[in-house]
Amino acid sequence: MTEQSRTRFRAEARAERPDPVLLCLLAAAEHTLGDPGDSAEPPDLDAVLTACQTALDRHAAAIRQAVAERRPRGPEETAALLAAVLGGRERFHGRQSDYRRLESSLLPEVLRRRRGLPIMLSLVWSAVAARAGLTVHGIALPGHFIVAVGGPDPGDEYVLADPFHGGRLLDVPDVERLLAASGHRYSPELLTPAQPLDTVLRVLGNIRHWAAERPEHARTQLWATELALLLPRHPAQLRLERAELLVKTGDFLGGAAEMDAYAEILDAFDPDSAKRVRAEARSARHRLN
Repeated sequence: MTEQSRTRFRAEARAERPDPVLLCLLAAAEHTLGDPGDSAEPPDLDAVLTACQTALDRHAAAIRQAVAERRPRGPEETAALLAAVLGGRERFHGRQSDYRRLESSLLPEVLRRRRGLPIMLSLVWSAVAARAGLTVHGIALPGHFIVAVGGPDPGDEYVLADPFHGGRLLDVPDVERLLAASGHRYSPELLTPAQPLDTVLRVLGNIRHWAAERPEHARTQLWATELALLLPRHPAQLRLERAELLVKTGDFLGGAAEMDAYAEILDAFDPDSAKRVRAEARSARHRLN
């Protein structure tokens, strides 16, 4: 099942117009479908994907009905309608405790629980809106993902909303306060629409961060790192992270080989770091004795 989902993940990541929803569903499949060692028979991958797509379609149908009834005029009324349906009736929102749960970064679980991190709830808003014929795109603020309703072409009108808080509208001072909480300053460039692959990389980064703080979940961090490496663009540092996780999970030779390969890349511009990585590789091999 892992091989099937990863093959599809890699192909979708290299599509002309990658679908962040499908990529997040495929990424979550490795956790949602159960560990291969579980005694229970894992559900079929296509069945999980279909169920999630059906849930998004159902929410989109509710939005279309609300649009037909209320006929919103302009982005502000459209955002209020989305908040009333998704944040109100359907109860999609987040709480601080959701940052401590892996499920908050797994799209099938977010759709089931109606709870998640800001980036996941923003993805739900964008996906449902697109299915309903509305324009909503993600805004990757440092520390807190939000959405813009309307736009994104220059000159288009739009309003900002925060799906994590049920879709409350945001003005620039609100955005400034959100940014200040994570030590950043506001600039108009931060409101640029998030790109699909950048969104997926950030989702996987959240999973990696969650697992890194919990050593018993090293394998979860490993699969999130390996999926990030399948994206066309990713930080080179992820190769070393994968190598170290292979060692941590018992694949000493595999991890050492990856470290040596990464050290060869470092030789050209950071020989001191290359030496340190090779020392880690030797240490990993010695653990076999």
